Amino acid sequence: MKPNADDHWLARPTTIKLLWRVFAVVLALTVLAQVFISVKGYFGVDGWFAFGAVFGFLSCLAMVLVAKGLGFFLKRDEDYYAEGDDDV
Repeated sequence: MKPNADDHWLARPTTIKLLWRVFAVVLALTVLAQVFISVKGYFGVDGWFAFGAVFGFLSCLAMVLVAKGLGFFLKRDEDYYAEGDDDV
């Protein structure tokens, strides 16, 4: 895909790759900061190394899976609204 000069800077593939790399580095540095900063967890489990990153990832994964399951039960056929509309 050839970048178009009219594309917004956030839509360019090179910018997207750069943003993914920058975000990955920031997230890795955030997790590694726990090596130097003592974390005292309130419940014990939340004091484990990288607990916030793992908990956040698993929470996001759970939300995606619940949304997929919910979509399975709530989806309608393509012609759901066209049923009974013989005037069209």
